[in-house]
Amino acid sequence: MTGSADQLLAFGDPLPFTTHNSNNRSPFVIVCDHAGRCLPRRLGTLGLSDADLQRHIAWDIGAAAVASRFGDMLGAIVISQTYSRLVIDCNRPLGSPTSIVEVSEQTRIPGNVRITSADKDRRAQEIFEPYHRRITQELDRRCTASEPTVLIAMHSFTPRYLSVERPWHIGLLYRHVGFARALIDLLRAEDLIVGDNEPYRVSDDTDYTLPIHGERRHLPHVGIEIRQDLITEELGQREWATRLAQWLPKAYQRLLSGETNA
Repeated sequence: MTGSADQLLAFGDPLPFTTHNSNNRSPFVIVCDHAGRCLPRRLGTLGLSDADLQRHIAWDIGAAAVASRFGDMLGAIVISQTYSRLVIDCNRPLGSPTSIVEVSEQTRIPGNVRITSADKDRRAQEIFEPYHRRITQELDRRCTASEPTVLIAMHSFTPRYLSVERPWHIGLLYRHVGFARALIDLLRAEDLIVGDNEPYRVSDDTDYTLPIHGERRHLPHVGIEIRQDLITEELGQREWATRLAQWLPKAYQRLLSGETNA
């Protein structure tokens, strides 16, 4: 990546997204908003320790590995964000209080304190917007080609938030029932603890990807959250990728057959 002095991303910085399996024929489009934990060189460490930058505050641990694995199994495109959510959160509306946070899970982010509007704009223009343009480009291409499309937003969550234990193995996030309901029914048949809009809920204030790319286009879609202790290691990543590669097509077939409402 090259850049001038007034740009955020400089020589040696990676692109703001990666695309895997671009020549795909699957109906599934998999996106991972919090895949990476890179920091632009010009931001240093944001004043954080290496240990902090390994934590969930910086990225969704295990999510990208699971997404790429089940993307390969399904032959589906995977579009992943490269930079840490601490630089700018690519699943938050621009300008929202959680777009560029000064405190995350009680940890102060010194490099985000009192940054200028110009600094915020650079983060949006060079990281947030290119990532979402790439998703838009893929969805536009599919629409033009009349290709069936199901949007999957892949995330992970901590086993405990502050002092509260989280019992779910997996959570599904949605506001439009159809595809998500078919998937929930399949998961619960596997004797899993499934969060139905847990541990989070989709809203226009706290989410961007599903409302903009899924709901506005009236595409079948769902946000998938897997508990991080289940996918921190490679074995768990393979197991959950295999499960999703089996469940997602089955849920889609149920949707197409009218077993659930669109």
